[in-house]
Order: sequence, then C-alpha cells, then structure tokens
Amino acid sequence: MGFTEAYLGAAAQAVTLLGAPEVAASWEEPSALADMTVGGLAGHLAYQVFSVSSALGTAASAEAPIPLLEHYARAAWIDTPLDGEVNVGIRTNGEDIASRGARALVEDARGALAEQQVALPAVRGDRVVFMPQTGWALSLDDFLTTRMMELAVHMDDLAVSAGTATPELSPAAFGPVLALLAELAARRHGQSALLRALARAERAPLAINAL
Repeated sequence: MGFTEAYLGAAAQAVTLLGAPEVAASWEEPSALADMTVGGLAGHLAYQVFSVSSALGTAASAEAPIPLLEHYARAAWIDTPLDGEVNVGIRTNGEDIASRGARALVEDARGALAEQQVALPAVRGDRVVFMPQTGWALSLDDFLTTRMMELAVHMDDLAVSAGTATPELSPAAFGPVLALLAELAARRHGQSALLRALARAERAPLAINAL
C-alpha cells in the first residue's frame, strides 16, 4: 500500500470521527487543546482533508520540492508560543471552518474525501505540491505524510476531547507517521534520548516530544 491509499484510509477514519455523535454533542465545549473548542478542533482536523483537495485543485508546481524534515525545520508554528500569531491564526482558522456547525462540516468533509478517492490515485507521488501558506513545495508523497501525521495527532486530540475512542491507524499510515515523529523527536532531543525512551525505561528522559 502506497502513501495515497494510506492517506485515504486515515482521512476516512477522520471523517468518521468527525461524524461521531459525541463530537457534535460537545461542539461548544473546551477541547483538550488550550484555547480551542471541540468544534474548532474538529475544523482543524477537517482542514487536513480540505488541504489535500486544495493541492489537487492546482497545477503541479515548478518549484523544487524540499525534503520532508526541512519542511519541519522551517515551520513557523513549531516552538511558537500559544499566543503567537501563527498559533492564533491556526485556532481561528479551525473555528472559522467549524462555524457552520457539526453537520455541515461532516458533509463537506465527506464530499471532499469522496472526490479525493476518485482523483488522488491517478496522481503520481512525485508530483510537486506548492504550499502557499509556507512559501515552499513538497512532493505529493511527503505532503500526504504531513497530512497523515496531522490526522493522527488531531484524531487523538478530538477523541479525547469528545470522550470517545481514538481510531487505530492502519500499519500503512502509522508507519510513516511513526517514522516522521521519531525523526523529529531525535532531532529535538538527540538519538540517545529517543533510544532510551524506547528501550531503557530506567534511563528514559522526562520528555521525548517530537513537536
């Protein structure tokens, strides 16, 4: 199974979670993320799916794609304070996407996913996707990996917020997500810290966060 099929599977799980009655019932409540409602978090989760539709709706970029880890080295939101402009913008965008309510958001997400299930398998993984919000480009496979990581992390956030079970990713989706998070954790804390966290509980660091 390639990146396309893995992403589509994870996106389908996200759309199913968005439609869970527990999510709609807690829509206006605070989420597990600071300063974000459950609805706003649902909007941010749905955005990960919508962003793939946006990428498919534009022509392949002539920009040279950067490596996946370089994307995260440049990302403005990493290590930005909660009240920083970038993070405020992310929360505001999530709330805006969710502003029409749970039912409308789920319908939009289902429609986007249905279109992607037809269109995405026909697109090569080395197609270059320019991301206007960052100013640089990734290969489609790397872009889909970023979406799978976001889907995985925020499905857990949303499930915890709504009091329901976190979806289990397929091995095809979990593998790239795990590899990406492990690389980011090792870059942040060092290889030894990551190895000890995974293999030596008695020497494990207190924190091994990737993001």
